[in-house]
Amino acid sequence: MDHFNYQGGVLCAEDVPLTRIAAEVGTPVYVYSAATLRRHFGLFRQALDWTDHLVCFAVKANSNLAVLKLMGDLGAGMDVVSGGEYARARAAGVPGDRIVFSGVGKTVAEMRQALEGGIRQFNVESEPELHALSQLADSMGVTAPVAIRINPDVDAKTHEKIATGKSENKFGIPIARARQVYAEAASLPGISVVGVDMHIGSQLTDLEPFRQAYTKMAGLVRALRADGHAITRLDMGGGLGIPYRRDNSAPPLPIEYGQVIRDTVGDLGCEIEIEPGRNIVGNAGILLTSVIYVKEGEGRNFLIVDAAMNDLLRPAMYGAHHDIVPVREPLPGTEVQPFDVVGPVCETGDTFQKGTQLPALAAGDLVAFRSAGAYGAVMASEYNTRPLVPEVLVQDDHFAVIRARPTVEEILNRDTIPEWL
Repeated sequence: MDHFNYQGGVLCAEDVPLTRIAAEVGTPVYVYSAATLRRHFGLFRQALDWTDHLVCFAVKANSNLAVLKLMGDLGAGMDVVSGGEYARARAAGVPGDRIVFSGVGKTVAEMRQALEGGIRQFNVESEPELHALSQLADSMGVTAPVAIRINPDVDAKTHEKIATGKSENKFGIPIARARQVYAEAASLPGISVVGVDMHIGSQLTDLEPFRQAYTKMAGLVRALRADGHAITRLDMGGGLGIPYRRDNSAPPLPIEYGQVIRDTVGDLGCEIEIEPGRNIVGNAGILLTSVIYVKEGEGRNFLIVDAAMNDLLRPAMYGAHHDIVPVREPLPGTEVQPFDVVGPVCETGDTFQKGTQLPALAAGDLVAFRSAGAYGAVMASEYNTRPLVPEVLVQDDHFAVIRARPTVEEILNRDTIPEWL
């Protein structure tokens, strides 16, 4: 469920017509619904209300400070994968003891930043990282709380570029070596082992891979406790998918995901951490764009819009689908025709969809890309010197610009021409 619906013949974000946002902010622009964010976060808390837990929002999905502030005010923790994301979480008011630091390539500078600013735990991905963290924490006279990320070698059956739990992926310690690495961690100064971490991929639409991975996690926890380790937290990762297509196939609900966690590890007495991102913010956002031209091609028609692959990279990078809908609601019985929806960037890859069925449209008409709240604005760039797409947050009948569109002059002023040129 989201809060983007037609009212009076116009697609609205909550009670704000998208036509109003387009008129005041311009296009392209990302639009987020605060009500949808709150609702989706609440569903994950409800799914784990049977145990102590912390829902850590995956900052990489959408790192706008306003979104993080909204999440943090609801009690969310944060899952960060860089020093920059850590800084964003702290700037949004999230305390360090609700921040989990993940990622395969943490630098010593990033580790120091988190140790100085406060951290709930580091999800350690390799032995070299473990030793670097130990040396740093020991030199600072502090103790780093650690969960070691275990790679369970489970096929998540998702896109190859977002699968993270197979043996050939770069993430985590092979489960066959887990006990050895935990023994090593326990012997190091400056390290306190508090839990086990596991994340097998993103956009999972089947619960069975989760069940397989978490069953392996449960067996490992029992073995680690037998070895003398006090395992008190389980970081289950994230990855639950969302419905990018509005058809009859719906991914599992958070409550069903929570039941899998309960079935597999619920008897271990551990605090549960999860790291949803896409499932909270994905359907809470749309990308609003304007038609520039309708172009007749050889055997096909092109709808050229002012959004481009630099604004929404997922279709070009992953072959991802986003439902595209007109902002003006078509009347019942309106004929539709196939369009290739493309952007203005000089790349053939700047194609959002081929043969999508839409009513007749003209220059200046507005269309919306649904389910664009996750991995949209965060992956945007200024390719072709196109100003970075702005972001808007809606609540009830009002909205605020939460990231402004830069001017071309501001973009140019970031460059410096050496005096010798």
